[in-house]
Amino acid sequence: MTNPPDPAEHQEPLKLYSPRTVRELLERHGLRPTKSLGQNFLIDGNILRLIAEAGGAGEGVDVLEVGPGLGVLTRELAERGSRVTTLEKDERLQGVLAETLAGLDVRVVWGDALDFDYASLPAGTRVIANLPYYISTALLTRFMRSGRVASATVLVQREVAERLGAQPGQDGYGYLSALISLHGKAKLLRDVPKGSFFPAPDVTSSVVRLDFTGEQPPEGLVRLLEQALHHRRKTLRNNLRMAGYAPEVLDAAILGAGLPADVRAEDVPLPAMRELHRLLS
Repeated sequence: MTNPPDPAEHQEPLKLYSPRTVRELLERHGLRPTKSLGQNFLIDGNILRLIAEAGGAGEGVDVLEVGPGLGVLTRELAERGSRVTTLEKDERLQGVLAETLAGLDVRVVWGDALDFDYASLPAGTRVIANLPYYISTALLTRFMRSGRVASATVLVQREVAERLGAQPGQDGYGYLSALISLHGKAKLLRDVPKGSFFPAPDVTSSVVRLDFTGEQPPEGLVRLLEQALHHRRKTLRNNLRMAGYAPEVLDAAILGAGLPADVRAEDVPLPAMRELHRLLS
């Protein structure tokens, strides 16, 4: 008597670690990647495992993923025992995810990730995701300000990755860099070649881990940073004057914070920004 096929024999294709299997899955469901949604599907098994490991996926860990695509990373997270919630905007992928996530305890939320209530997440949630490039900055801001996300291990454009960890005076330092420093810290883990995706994107990607303290800075300080760094290469004084601060009040505050009158916004250390906020308040 012939033994029944081992179910495990049918799971490997679902890992989708090659352009051929991805193409076959898409064709079976009558789909093509949508550039406007940033659909570049990660197909490198080594990178998938690295992201899951670096993100802290494990038994009983609450994980949020944004943009599951074909469910490749989602499977990796769920198979490690994580409680996965994944957000997907493209409802054409319902049939694909029903197939690739079959038998796994994954909650799929259909809708725009920019509209999701991140404050509803369990405290200590870890974000692990290949973020859609076109909304990566907006999403990172929401993660930080939710107060519920402990860390975010994400794939982003190399250019964004460099900005995340930049310090005052360094290339790429701006509002996003300052916001990260207010909420925690960022560490670039490794670059990811274009060939790790299907279809290959036009830019190099990087895996970054951000760890958040959970503390929420004063709204006034966040607003001041946004105003000060709106044109980061201009002087701090000019940026804040354009934001509506009276010149005489501004000059006194800049002097009181121990800053040169002509200091550029991108060169101002965060402690000096805090003092400037105190003086202007």
